[in-house]
Amino acid sequence: MTNIPSLSIIIPTLNESQRLPLLIADLYLWPRQLELLVVDGGSSDNTRFVAELSGAKTHTSNEANRGAQMDYGACKSKGDWLLFLHADSRLNKGWPQSVTKAIQDPLASKSAWFFDFKVEDKNFELHLLEIAVALRCSFLNKPYGDQGLLIKKSLYNHLGGFKSLHLMEDLDFIERIKSQASLKRIGEAIFTNNRKWQGQGIIKQAWKNAKLRAKWRAGEPTDLLREKYYK
Repeated sequence: MTNIPSLSIIIPTLNESQRLPLLIADLYLWPRQLELLVVDGGSSDNTRFVAELSGAKTHTSNEANRGAQMDYGACKSKGDWLLFLHADSRLNKGWPQSVTKAIQDPLASKSAWFFDFKVEDKNFELHLLEIAVALRCSFLNKPYGDQGLLIKKSLYNHLGGFKSLHLMEDLDFIERIKSQASLKRIGEAIFTNNRKWQGQGIIKQAWKNAKLRAKWRAGEPTDLLREKYYK
């Protein structure tokens, strides 16, 4: 266990003072030295204070841009391995063992890893969404950003890392990973807060997202896609 490579965890934030402490509590289950970097996009709440109080290295991005925030954190990190997580995520108690097993894989340096998607406090529709995501990952091998991403820093740099996109930063990087490396399941669940689906139908939102992905692949600028996503 003493030869385990060092780990840096990077969390982009924007007004996450309520959820961030829960995730940080999960992360401190890591049994060895941990570098925790929170890159804030200009929060108007107490996110930065909460992060600093937890012992995280806190940085401020020039803009609320998740891709730019994560890449900035990667540039500032010192670990051999990088784990990117969304601030509204939660992890099971067994996540340190699963991550340790992943980075000890003989082909770990040529692989990137993702968690299994789960939703907190789910209803029947959200349970169906979990199944749909599992099928997408099994047959298309396309995880999204809310499933986390574990990758060796040298491979991250080789692939160019996250780009400063207003939307689709996760899909953009996943496609580049798939072109030169392997994507694998960590074999551990990550739980996402259900807030992004509250007040809207799952099917309607899924259809909207599919249309935005099609527009992105057709070359539409991500700043325009972001406006449509949050409209």
